[in-house]
Amino acid sequence: MSTAASADAAPEIEVSETAAEQALDLLDGEGMDTEVAGLRLFVQQGGCAGLSYGMRFDTEPEDDDEVYEHHDLRVFVDPASMNYIGGSVLDFEGGLQGAGFHVENPNVVSECGCGESFRT
Repeated sequence: MSTAASADAAPEIEVSETAAEQALDLLDGEGMDTEVAGLRLFVQQGGCAGLSYGMRFDTEPEDDDEVYEHHDLRVFVDPASMNYIGGSVLDFEGGLQGAGFHVENPNVVSECGCGESFRT
């Protein structure tokens, strides 16, 4: 398993404290072991701009994942997705409209009007 500490690591994925707290609460609610399990952040084909973000909980990282830990939350990113989201920040926004996880990605050159998909 690779880690973010390697000398030639890709730009790191950051996680805000609020996002980590929300994800840890959800992981705990699913009965998952937060010492091993984590949030998988990935990029998939789709959306009107070509690419979209995906997130899900995994019980453990895959062998080739980059693994980050912020505020006790483990985040898993596969190598292909890392090409698109290296240097991003995962945040959580509250409120009546648009509440949820949000990826602040410095690699994006354009987003669709709804902000759900992007192009690098």
